[in-house]
Amino acid sequence: MSHNLDTTVGDFIDQLSALDRDAVLRLAVNPFFPMSHHVRAVVATTDAGGRSVVYIADGQQEGHLPPEVARRLTWHPDTEGPRRARRGARPADPDQ
Repeated sequence: MSHNLDTTVGDFIDQLSALDRDAVLRLAVNPFFPMSHHVRAVVATTDAGGRSVVYIADGQQEGHLPPEVARRLTWHPDTEGPRRARRGARPADPDQ
């Protein structure tokens, strides 16, 4: 029985086969605070239902996920965030 959120190894290989084989592989983690992680390992096992499952383990955190990646994953809207107003000197109070 397949769950609608499940991606098979075959699906993943098909997606990767269209890409540059020399490209660096990273994991995008946590849509609310998007970070980039190195891939540490790939482990195959079976779940409680006897299905074959492959886990991709994250390794060391690399840093923030580029905003373009977060947008393409639909984790962030396709807009720029509000810009902070610059803090400057307050105008002099003419009554003082």
